[in-house]
Amino acid sequence: MAPRVHDQEQVSSQQEDMVGAFALLYHHVFSFIKPMALKCAVDLGIPDALHRRGGAATLADIAAETGVHAARLPDLRSMMKLLATLFGAATAEDGETLYTLNAASSLVVGPRGLSNIVRFEAGPVSVAPFFDMPAWLRTAPAPDAPKSLFELTHGRNRWDPANADDATMNEAAFAESQLLIEAVLSDHRDVFQGLTSLVDVGGGHGSFAKAIGAAFPDVKCTVMDLPHVIAEAPAADGNLQLVAGDMFKSIPAADAVLLKYVLHCWSDEDCVKILKNCKDAIPARDAGGKVIITEMVLGSGPRDQIVAETEEMHSVFLTCISGIGREEHEWKKIFLDAGFSDYKITPVMGPISVIEVFP
Repeated sequence: MAPRVHDQEQVSSQQEDMVGAFALLYHHVFSFIKPMALKCAVDLGIPDALHRRGGAATLADIAAETGVHAARLPDLRSMMKLLATLFGAATAEDGETLYTLNAASSLVVGPRGLSNIVRFEAGPVSVAPFFDMPAWLRTAPAPDAPKSLFELTHGRNRWDPANADDATMNEAAFAESQLLIEAVLSDHRDVFQGLTSLVDVGGGHGSFAKAIGAAFPDVKCTVMDLPHVIAEAPAADGNLQLVAGDMFKSIPAADAVLLKYVLHCWSDEDCVKILKNCKDAIPARDAGGKVIITEMVLGSGPRDQIVAETEEMHSVFLTCISGIGREEHEWKKIFLDAGFSDYKITPVMGPISVIEVFP
């Protein structure tokens, strides 16, 4: 007796489900290869090689520019195909493939590019802790227990200068900060309009504060950071002042306090403590007082799959330092608990937003 049509359709549907499930599983299993391939491309200098050749080059040209052995051209071709969303491909008149820079791969070109972000995030020091995630998730908090996944693996915290990638981390943070500065000051200057003074808390050597001071010469900028950071900073000049301090104790008075990528490192309770000190340092809202925060606000940026998945991956990445990714309602609770009355979220760079918080 021939199988019924319904049975045939059911079998076909089950086979399609299995094919899809198999593909999805393997997609996740092999996903680690993509950042490794990108790091390889950056380490070889492929983006810079394409830039030197006017933004487009053949595989042989790329190999010649970057020292790739001719015997490895098939491997290089596979890698470039995997990175097709970062390096475009076009067909030349002779039929040969030309690999090109696009907006994303252009971000890692040159000394001011984000190449060190790739080296830092995809480097062995950053990646190694994630092999210990099962142990971390089973570890009960205790006074003598590691305070973070990173500490569990490496025996020290993420900010310890003894980490092998400390210089790369600092260079990566500086490059990302420069990009954020350009995005904010070019398209969102109104955030700083009307201010006469600003304190950049945790501002390092003052790159952001210097850029604000250059764009707004009437704004007196102060950078506050830990004593050892300020001790290593270049001498301040112009309308910039460097102050050693502890944001958990007090913050210098100013019209506005800037917290750039600070709060995601801290618990809700610690964020409230920091923000209460910020509130004590600024005047009332009608006198121009506010706190300016740059952070991810999960779910607030442009809604597409890449942004959404980036937010979730970043949230998992933060577990490495016991950091926290927060949605708007979670930020709102922190602001209200710290005594603030209102806030405004403005997406500025992919999933990153500027949050203005008002007393």
